[in-house]
Amino acid sequence: MAGEQDWVWWSAAAVVAVVVLVGLWVWFKGRPFAAGEVFRASRWSSGNHLFPTQILITPTSVVQYTPRWIGRREETIHMAHIASVKIETGVLLSDVLIETSGGSDPIVCHGHHKGDANRMKTLIEQNQTGYYRSAPPRPVGGDSSGR
Repeated sequence: MAGEQDWVWWSAAAVVAVVVLVGLWVWFKGRPFAAGEVFRASRWSSGNHLFPTQILITPTSVVQYTPRWIGRREETIHMAHIASVKIETGVLLSDVLIETSGGSDPIVCHGHHKGDANRMKTLIEQNQTGYYRSAPPRPVGGDSSGR
């Protein structure tokens, strides 16, 4: 009888250990992936329950980071290639669409809080303004060497 009870306790301990390890892995993967302005989608939104998508906005680029069980998916768009930022607002959460000027698929981020979505758009607009103000003027017609 004691051997049977030991087996049940060891099984229960193994299940608890696995649950704790999976919980720690999900928590580790859900932490902000970089320093700076990182916006994380709500876990209550579609596709973000375990590993919420994160958006990093820097003065020169926008990075979409989606952790996975093993590895990650990361997409970067330079500020010069962002054509528009759209916010689709729902009852509780908003979707952010960042479209590129190159015609490729936009970055689509589901499930951000409304304040975060507005802050993302404001930051992108500010960074684009700063980028284009600091960029040296380009010559019209191509090569500036005079050949």
